[in-house]
Amino acid sequence: MTNPFKFLAVTPGTDNTAGGVDYVAGGTGDELQGNIINIINGVVGALAIVAVIVIIIGGVQYMTSSGDAGKVKKAKDTILYGVIGLVICVLAFAIVNFVIKNIIG
Repeated sequence: MTNPFKFLAVTPGTDNTAGGVDYVAGGTGDELQGNIINIINGVVGALAIVAVIVIIIGGVQYMTSSGDAGKVKKAKDTILYGVIGLVICVLAFAIVNFVIKNIIG
């Protein structure tokens, strides 16, 4: 079984610049970078699912509005906010991946 926190491992060393302790990365920086990307992508994916659910709720509200102007406006606003949220999720996904892969990596 491998240690999922091996990037936090410390081993005693002879180098006095770190107070007698060398901090040893259990893997490369790519492993940490991959973990960060996976976490952020998971969060953005969950938010995108919520945005799609909001769009569906708005569609159901629109279908059940029975022509009432107030309900129709509320349903259209709900759909609009869901679409805006979905666009923001897609942009956040693209920006985060671009920054992590090109600037940090």
